[in-house]
Amino acid sequence: MLDLSFETPKPKVISGAKHDWELVIGLEVHAQIATKAKLFSGASTGFGAEPNSHVAFVDAAMPGMLPVINEFCVEQAVRTGLGLKAQINLKSAFDRKNYFYPDLPQGYQISQLYHPIVGEGEVIVDMEPGVARLVRIERIHIEQDAGKSIHDMDPNMSFVDLNRTGVALMEIVSRPDIRGPEEAAAYVVKLRQILRYLGTCDGNMQNGNLRADVNVSVCRPGQYEKYQETQDFSHLGTRCEIKNMNSMRFIQQAVDYEAKRQIAILESGGKIDQETRLYDPDKGETRSMRSKEEAHDYRYFPDPDLLPLEIEQAWVDEIAASLPELPDAKKARFVADFGLSEYDASVLTADTANAVYFEEVAGKGGDGKLAANWVINELFGRLKKDDCDISDSPVTPAQLAGLIALIKAGDISGKIAKDVFEIVYTEGGDPAQIVEAKGLRQVTDTGAIEAAVDEVIAGNPAQVEKAKQNPKLAGWFVGQVMKATGGKANPAAVNQIVAAKLGL
Repeated sequence: MLDLSFETPKPKVISGAKHDWELVIGLEVHAQIATKAKLFSGASTGFGAEPNSHVAFVDAAMPGMLPVINEFCVEQAVRTGLGLKAQINLKSAFDRKNYFYPDLPQGYQISQLYHPIVGEGEVIVDMEPGVARLVRIERIHIEQDAGKSIHDMDPNMSFVDLNRTGVALMEIVSRPDIRGPEEAAAYVVKLRQILRYLGTCDGNMQNGNLRADVNVSVCRPGQYEKYQETQDFSHLGTRCEIKNMNSMRFIQQAVDYEAKRQIAILESGGKIDQETRLYDPDKGETRSMRSKEEAHDYRYFPDPDLLPLEIEQAWVDEIAASLPELPDAKKARFVADFGLSEYDASVLTADTANAVYFEEVAGKGGDGKLAANWVINELFGRLKKDDCDISDSPVTPAQLAGLIALIKAGDISGKIAKDVFEIVYTEGGDPAQIVEAKGLRQVTDTGAIEAAVDEVIAGNPAQVEKAKQNPKLAGWFVGQVMKATGGKANPAAVNQIVAAKLGL
């Protein structure tokens, strides 16, 4: 049984000139579905192609072209919903969201407003060991992406690239359960982690495959609790939406600035206008993009070219049976099976590749805690220094497991193990063979160790007297013996013999 108990963090409180204020945040995350073809056409979703080279007739809204649903996109949305413990709606429908923009050839976006494919779910957002925020998911719907307008290629003209037009997106809408800038960024991190585990979105924010619209409002302390009791939004402040955030750092900065902007307006007697805003990272501020009262101007109506989408429970059950072990479950298992701290388990499960690597090392090395220490501190530390990730690691799980097995067997000390690790990392090779070839095997012969201890003691009579008066100084002798033996003496044996010889 998984122990996922946690405490809820306190909300972020911002002190204004007159009052204290609390933040209320909800996010709409647009995640590009991991699929080779678009939502309603067979055009490629590959990134980085020549402009307008991945465009089918239906994407370009050519006359007479009709959309055909990509079944795999539906499957990926269902898989995502199941991964977020959400309700899967066996009946859903597509709607047209009408608006004009040059990179939207149809003049409308096909989305799901009234009948989304996924209903209510949840995400547990870890803030620190034992502290997490439960964020409710309101809905997930499928929709097509728009194209891209390019304004910086010519001083007098703008250009349109339709490669993204029709790419399948999942819009994952949270409830206003997030209470601070750090929580907002952590929510996106956790959501991206789950999507990557599921294989439904690669989460590449640089390529625009994961973007967040952040809804921010402020309220006086106690008002949020009234909203929770009644679900009446009138207890909360008017929200403003910050569009297209693709950086965790910028999300935090934008939320912090926007909250202070709203507080300043309210405390000066003004009112907050519901609007869409953009964040300027160079100036560190949000600015108005357009007003957004209730968005009635989108004139939603059911798409006449697409039948309602009906799926069978048996198909949903098949998808559920194929789900991988997800981050929370894997973290809990690592804690239970390998005796890891919650922090170490979180680091190792942050990415699927990291978790797979660690588990292979722990299985072959025979010591979960030792494996975690070496993977996190030595391997991850070196990879970060070299600006690489686990897929680029020159040290295989088998090699690192072999090194750990040598430590566990007492064949080499931790210090020598680091030297061997460096050789494996830079030159490759089998750790056991390297130890033998270079004569690095740990000295466990107590006679040889005793002789080295006697030599150090005989040569340092003044230090002996000091150590007898202050036993903590015995460590100096241990260091000298280790130095004399080239670090190959068994440290435990050295400590024991030094203590005996000095009568401590």
